[in-house]
Amino acid sequence: MKRKQIGMLIFLAVIVILLFVTANTSGVITDPENYQCGVYATVFALLPPVIAIGLALITKEVYTSLLAGIITGGLLYSNFNLELMINTIFFQEDGGMVYKLADAWNVGILVFLVMLGILVSMLNKAGGSAAFGKWASKHIKTRIGAQISVMILGVLIFVDDYFNCLTVGSVMRPVTDRHKVSRAKLSYIIDATAAPVCIIAPISSWAAAVTSSVPEDSGINGFAVFLQTIPYNLYAILTLVMVLLVTVLRVDFGPMKKHEMNAIAGDLFTTPGRPYEGNEEEVINEKAHVLDLILPVAVLIASCIVAMVYTGGFFEGASFVDAFAASDASVGLVLGGAVTLVFTFIYYMMRDVLSFEEFAKCIPEGFQSMIAPILILTMAWTLSGMTNLLGAKYFVADLVANSASAMQGFLPMIIFLVAAFLAFATGTSWGTFSILIPIVIGVFPEGQMMVISIASCLAGAVCGDHCSPISDTTIMASAGGHCEHVNHVVTQLPYVLVVGSVCMVGYLLIGIFKVVGLDAIVWLTLPICIVLLCVVLFVIRTKNGGKEEI
Repeated sequence: MKRKQIGMLIFLAVIVILLFVTANTSGVITDPENYQCGVYATVFALLPPVIAIGLALITKEVYTSLLAGIITGGLLYSNFNLELMINTIFFQEDGGMVYKLADAWNVGILVFLVMLGILVSMLNKAGGSAAFGKWASKHIKTRIGAQISVMILGVLIFVDDYFNCLTVGSVMRPVTDRHKVSRAKLSYIIDATAAPVCIIAPISSWAAAVTSSVPEDSGINGFAVFLQTIPYNLYAILTLVMVLLVTVLRVDFGPMKKHEMNAIAGDLFTTPGRPYEGNEEEVINEKAHVLDLILPVAVLIASCIVAMVYTGGFFEGASFVDAFAASDASVGLVLGGAVTLVFTFIYYMMRDVLSFEEFAKCIPEGFQSMIAPILILTMAWTLSGMTNLLGAKYFVADLVANSASAMQGFLPMIIFLVAAFLAFATGTSWGTFSILIPIVIGVFPEGQMMVISIASCLAGAVCGDHCSPISDTTIMASAGGHCEHVNHVVTQLPYVLVVGSVCMVGYLLIGIFKVVGLDAIVWLTLPICIVLLCVVLFVIRTKNGGKEEI
């Protein structure tokens, strides 16, 4: 029997079994408050993201992989009832696709995505991108300079990771293209300077999320604790060091090396998957000036910052820091994007670099360019909803709580690993540290160990989020760099694993220092980790060799 026929028989058998189960069980939850699936808060609750991520890495196809994970989650939650599974996937209030798309925060992010797509289309049609690329080619002479420029801009835009990913990619793509930097490398640098920068920036949406994760009844100042965690957030700091070292030393390894070598030869994409290639025609406009790109981007940054503190009550008397802590990033980004679009339209009309007809064409073109990330985000949110319905976060939280008392010396490393795994599986770092921080505070109510443990939680959450195929930030970085999503995930994974491994050693050292009473030298951990990372990269460079500069 042919393989295709065997596959069809297996598929039909599965359908028959599901129909049998459906006929013998209710397809409607009569008591939603007390309903619980058979695998709730067990290791099987992690099965949907494991299937989705595994299939994505194996097949290099992200849409069907996410869909397979969603269906698996729906089946597990419905106890294999086909009718209930369909209702769960689409209409479950806490995780269904329809309700995820009805969520105000999520819709705000999607609207901001479309606005960014329209703005990028306007910048291209007006010739601003080409003018900036021409200007940058005179001042940025090398591939190293182009990559460092991306990193610097990524660090400067520390307000929000979504905003960072899309803005940095839009501005720097023409520059990196001219210097033959692969789209995979561009997306990696964007991703590495998004969440890792935001998690150590006191004025950012991430600082607000961490602050709000500290229980109000604990008597702890969440923002003060966040500031204290910055020197111990090894992953965020080492990731920035990693970007700098691999760029300056020209050390690329794993799939990234192939992408970079192909880019030097003229192919920026390497694989057949290049979803944005048709939208990247560079328009040369003799009237265009470099300000035609810089000014709209500057207005975008300023208007988003002002809009975010506006949502936090800054103009009603709240301090700047408190306003950021209480801000609604989704609303702020939409308001900032709307202001920028209006300003850019008026500015281009006055400059006579864009006609009204061309502006009208930018609207559907901008939306079309963002269809891929919108689809991936929608399915990633739904998969995350399925995972939450199965109680995966409680299963992982129980693991941490049960091991806390027995292994206090190893706790920073354990928390880092658990947070990284949970963020990788669920695709959300915010959800990860909102679950784990209260547990950490319960184990260490005060003192340096509390700060270090929270820092390891934040570091692990960002590490898992950084490399997860279903993470919002990873998806945004792919969109910002105009890179095939799976290419971005596969190429940056070895880089994340290297930094993550060094962080494990660092948090193990911190635990040992604390156990033997060497509290005074805990601060040496970061310098030791930086030296260790340098040694690892020099070993890789010796084994693989650096790239030739062109």
